[in-house]
Amino acid sequence: MKIRKATMPDAEGIAKVHVDCWRTTYATIIPDEHLNKLSYERREELWKNNISNGDVFVVENEAGDIVGFSSGGKERTGKYPNYTGELYAIYILKEYQKMDWENYY
Repeated sequence: MKIRKATMPDAEGIAKVHVDCWRTTYATIIPDEHLNKLSYERREELWKNNISNGDVFVVENEAGDIVGFSSGGKERTGKYPNYTGELYAIYILKEYQKMDWENYY
């Protein structure tokens, strides 16, 4: 696994992880009607904006495919004066969750 700062071409892979994670994680919580409306293309536009405006990191598998991402930046509410940063999102594809990372390599 490789973790690195995201670049603009990563927006497509991040969007795919974002939508796929929503569909697997929230399948029993959010109605299928909403999950089926999620769009890779709309999320890709969102992530193009996020990559240019914040700290976004990706996780790549051994084949170089994006399998996870995180984003963060300044604490946004102003309610926590002792904290300057905030983790906005962290997603990893279902098949990479709960892996035995110690023996992965």
